[in-house]
Parts: sequence; C-alpha cells; structure tokens
Amino acid sequence: MKFKLIIDEGCEEEIIAKVHFASKLTSEIENLVRSYSGDDEICVQGEYELVQLKYSDIDCITIIDRKLFVIDKNKGQYRLSGALSEIEEGLPEYFIRINKSTLANERRIACFKTGYSGGVDAIFKSGYKDYVSRRCFAEIKRRYKK
Repeated sequence: MKFKLIIDEGCEEEIIAKVHFASKLTSEIENLVRSYSGDDEICVQGEYELVQLKYSDIDCITIIDRKLFVIDKNKGQYRLSGALSEIEEGLPEYFIRINKSTLANERRIACFKTGYSGGVDAIFKSGYKDYVSRRCFAEIKRRYKK
C-alpha cells in the first residue's frame, strides 16, 4: 500500500483514495474525512476578550472551582463554556484524561513524576502540573505499551 501526502497552501483541498475494494478501513477513512470540519482551534474567554487557541497550544482543559478552564502553553487560564464531557468529544485524539476533571494534551506533557506519597503528576512543558489519578495512569501506561 502506498501513502502520499502533499501539503500545498495554494491549492484546494482534495482527498483521493484508490483501493481494490471497500473495507472497514475505507469506511472509517471516509467517515473521518466527511466529519472533519477543519477546526483546529477553540474559542475561549480571556479576561476581557474572546481568544482563539490552537489545540496544539493547549496544555490541558480542567475544572477549577467548578468552572471549566483551558491552560495554554504560557500557563494562561481561559474560561470555557460547556461540560468537560461535551468538550472531550470534539477534541483531537492526542487529548487524554489524566483525572476526573482534567483532559491533557499528551504532546505537551514533558514527563510524569512520582511524589513521595506514591501519587503521580503530569508535568507540562510550560511547567504547569496536575495530578494523575491511579485509574487514568493505568490506562495511560496501557496506551504506551501498545
């Protein structure tokens, strides 16, 4: 099987797949392409303005004092409306749950650090840190063992 990706900002986007026969894979590819809206940003509330943040610039989405916040790569906090579970559905696959109230961008996690009490923290490239629940850490380890 051959795969070819050409990135040209000046041309109209087009996706062509040549296959011998339809399969589960081709159906999944078709569904993915048709459902993609082209959005790679999320609109969040700054202190005085609305801000568009790229998903790649987000460290995590977390609940603080019963309110939903986005923490960006500069440790900035932005308010987000909606429920965490609703937001989770629209995020790229590289966002993982690290505890009951936090979704983390695994590409922005620098390391996992174990504390003296045995708890684990996710340390982000920005220096921000949040705890990782035991249940989520077990799932993260399974994910990386594949």
